[in-house]
Amino acid sequence: MRTLRPQLASLLFLGMALAQRQVAVQEGPLYRTEGSHVTLWCKVSGYQGPAEQNFQWSIYLPSAPEREVQIVSTVDPSFPYAIYTQRVHSRGIYVERVQGDAVLLHITELQDRDAGEYECHTPNTDERYFGSYSAKMNLVVIPDSLRVTAVAQTLNKVERDSLELKCEVSKSTVQHSHVSIAWYRQRGSEVPVEVISLSRDFVLRAGSAYAQRQATGDVRLDKVGETTAKLTIYNLHPSDQGEFYCEAAEWIQDPDKSWYAMTRKRSQGAIVNVQATDKEFSVRLETEKRTYIVGEPVEFRCILEAQNVPDRYFSISWAFNSSLIASLGPNAVPVLNNEFAQREALGQLKVAKESDNVFVLKIYRLRLEDSGKYNCRVTEREKTVTGDFIDKESKRPKNIPITVLPLKAGFAVTAISRTPGVTYNESFDLQCIIKPHYPSWVPVSVTWRFQPAGSTEFHDLVTFTRDGGVQWGDRYAGFRTRTAIEKAESSNNVRLSISRASDTEAGKYQCVAELWRKNYNSSWTRLADRTSNLLEIRVLRPVTKLQVSKSKRSITLVENRPIPLNCSVKSQTSPDSHFAVLWYVHKPSDADGKLILKTTHSSAFEYGTYAEEEGLRGRLQFERSASGGLFSLTVQRAEVRDSGSYYCHVEEWLLSPNHAWYKLAEEVSGRTEVTVKQPDNRLQVNQTQKNITVLENQWVTLECLVNSRTSPSSQLSVEWYVWRPGHPEKQAVAQLSRQNTLRYGDLVALGDLRSRLHLESPSPGLYLLSIQNATVRDSGAYDCRVEEWLLDPSDRWYKRAEDLSGLITLTVKQPDPTLQVDTATANLTVQEKESFPLDCSILSRSSPESHFAVTWYNLRAKEAGGHAEEDNEEEEEREAVLSVGLDAIFSPEASRWEGRLRFQRLSAVLFRLTVLQAGGADTGNYSCRVEEWLADPNGVWYRLAEEESGTVAVHVQDAGSTLQSVICSNDALFYFVFFYPFPIFGILIITILLVRFKSRNSSKNSEGKNGVPLLWIKEPHLNYSPTCLEPPVLSIHPGTID
Repeated sequence: MRTLRPQLASLLFLGMALAQRQVAVQEGPLYRTEGSHVTLWCKVSGYQGPAEQNFQWSIYLPSAPEREVQIVSTVDPSFPYAIYTQRVHSRGIYVERVQGDAVLLHITELQDRDAGEYECHTPNTDERYFGSYSAKMNLVVIPDSLRVTAVAQTLNKVERDSLELKCEVSKSTVQHSHVSIAWYRQRGSEVPVEVISLSRDFVLRAGSAYAQRQATGDVRLDKVGETTAKLTIYNLHPSDQGEFYCEAAEWIQDPDKSWYAMTRKRSQGAIVNVQATDKEFSVRLETEKRTYIVGEPVEFRCILEAQNVPDRYFSISWAFNSSLIASLGPNAVPVLNNEFAQREALGQLKVAKESDNVFVLKIYRLRLEDSGKYNCRVTEREKTVTGDFIDKESKRPKNIPITVLPLKAGFAVTAISRTPGVTYNESFDLQCIIKPHYPSWVPVSVTWRFQPAGSTEFHDLVTFTRDGGVQWGDRYAGFRTRTAIEKAESSNNVRLSISRASDTEAGKYQCVAELWRKNYNSSWTRLADRTSNLLEIRVLRPVTKLQVSKSKRSITLVENRPIPLNCSVKSQTSPDSHFAVLWYVHKPSDADGKLILKTTHSSAFEYGTYAEEEGLRGRLQFERSASGGLFSLTVQRAEVRDSGSYYCHVEEWLLSPNHAWYKLAEEVSGRTEVTVKQPDNRLQVNQTQKNITVLENQWVTLECLVNSRTSPSSQLSVEWYVWRPGHPEKQAVAQLSRQNTLRYGDLVALGDLRSRLHLESPSPGLYLLSIQNATVRDSGAYDCRVEEWLLDPSDRWYKRAEDLSGLITLTVKQPDPTLQVDTATANLTVQEKESFPLDCSILSRSSPESHFAVTWYNLRAKEAGGHAEEDNEEEEEREAVLSVGLDAIFSPEASRWEGRLRFQRLSAVLFRLTVLQAGGADTGNYSCRVEEWLADPNGVWYRLAEEESGTVAVHVQDAGSTLQSVICSNDALFYFVFFYPFPIFGILIITILLVRFKSRNSSKNSEGKNGVPLLWIKEPHLNYSPTCLEPPVLSIHPGTID
């Protein structure tokens, strides 16, 4: 704790940081021994609110480094966790407040479980959170391995004998540590007196009581081997009587380069008794040196060496140049003469009894007139029965002359620095060396002056005043937070330490030293002053370690895809570096790259001219990785015009100690060649060629199938064309645009086709062209042309590809005629004045939509005129009886048929003409001629086919006709009556005979047994007269019996 307090005091000189709250703790790791008393300091600066801040201490144990365990708080008694509650309440752990914003954490008896990471937290008293509110450090607990042992014994010695004592000191600490050893002598409850010691730096030094004897070699400390320290005292004095013991301390160096005594132990004591040889006593006078400077203190020690001093009475008198200064009787009350009494009253002189055998004369500030001889006289006195004292033997040592020299005003001041060139944020020291070295009691004031770089005037920076205070200049208040001033105890040298150097600390420094004297009336007189040389300090910026990746790469992508651009910082100067990143693109047509985007070191965005001109603002996306060394820029919805060479320009920025950002370095990355192309053409239309034949007036559908397309989001336009027979060029039929707008081709060329077209897309990629009521003129070779349109990143449509389908040859023909009229002939005999029907039956027709025109004809035989020698031949005379058109319009009747015709349409395919009031002139052959008519898609009727029916022979008998005449007049009736019955009857008779013959055989051939021959019937013979004058003669001729 003795070591920590000066460090904490030096930190308090740094002042408060006005920018933000900053919590600082003792730098770790600290190594402390188990069972020792440990202190940890914590300080807060830059805060707002009350001057007295609160502190809370916690620990993160190695077994659970993420879990906070609360220890003690200055504000909340319930803050400690259960494992620390008892120790906090019993003051085993407590917080000592050094001042309002600084505390010490005390752990009075360190335990092994106290090792871990300690956190000091200050609750917020600021208006807003800004800065750090906690700080951490590591405390490592190590075993206490220091062992100090000595033999406990009692030694009886005689004056002038020698004394030798040994002490064993050992340690087994793994960490690097030093050991100091000291021997002490103690009498009863008196303060122990240091005999001699060996410091941690292996410096041998005797205590003040034994310094003179150590100088003469009577007191020695020797190290024997690795662990033994041997104390040797020659020529023992009776004053050496007492208990001797050794004390050892183990020291370790902390991270702040200071040494700390982790543990301190003492051995058992050795009781030493020194018996005086007689009642004699001796006196010696000691002082440190013989030459002094005005104002320097001096101390004279008058040492009485005798046996049983406490039981004897001595008086002491002090003399200067044989003049009495002061005297002390057995009661140790000093009596001074007038002049020295005044100086004693002013605190400039002191006469005292330090112990039974040591008497001291001390002058705090020597004067020139104090030069001379000093001495002390010791008189042994004996106390009488009445209580009075009588003087006995008196002794005095040799005089000690001292010389008091005046303070030399001829001194020199030199300013030096081991680091004339420092880097940002580094520390540098300036020393003001004053020669000769005046003692610390000499009042010297030292002022550091500063001339900033670029300025011509010096100003006071800080002054170490003559009374030891520190006074800061007004113009450079910012120095206070980062500057410490320290004056060496052994000299008047003043060191100025500046941490976190920046541009504001660059310039020329010099120090001014002033030598002062304090007058008797407490006024001050300046004796001299000196100014040092100029010391120029250059504050250099850090050597940059910035490295940006120089790797090159090429990217080829399809438009509308993102362009990923990376900028990688491979190394940086400081973990606290910030980066400004400027993104450029270089086009082949440009001399230099154009700025796209800039992100400043404070993460602000600025768009470049290229981004503004090309409209990239809405398509840029910037990201920075969590680690901080990778920057990425993404250009969304890439366009072809975005192709180019991209690179980044990185600027490294650091925060100066003055909280101002400065650019340290810059570097350009490797280039990324970006090629943005349109999507590959994947449009493919079905190329299959087809032949389609349909009948006129039917519907026909032509198919245009898109097998594949470049993008599912593309839009298609479809246009149909036709090559007509006899036309050299194809004609546009219809177009379905990508917006689903239907447009037709040339109206003149299309004619009525436009009204019969129907275009549809029942599914994506399938387009159907339907022609209603197809006509022969619609025949031709059809194909479709498909255009694929894509949307570019600027929301503009462009045609990416087109393709033609295979030809579809369409043939539209009229129906094949299948008209069939009943051609069977018939004979019809009617009586005169009766009616006879003439049927015209259509057995089949070409189309259900067919209409018929029917004409009945009368075919009458006539004799053709000619020469007499030629044979007569028969001819037919064809006369139209009645014509019924397809529109059911009747033709005019001939005069002889007028009023005697009746037309009937019994069904769609059966027409009947009835002739009323038949007469002999109506005899003849009749037939009908049927014409089949169809309407084309335009409603124009055309004759598809015609067919003639069979003839109907009509014979009209007059009223006097006989049966024979009727039969003979009709050949069909004649054959039916006279010819066909005879063969039928003949076959019937033969059948009967065969049946009878077989039945006879089956009856045991009864007749055959009697010899009666079978009767054979021969085929009848039918004779008929071809002239039909006589009936045919049917004769059956008997057969011959075999």
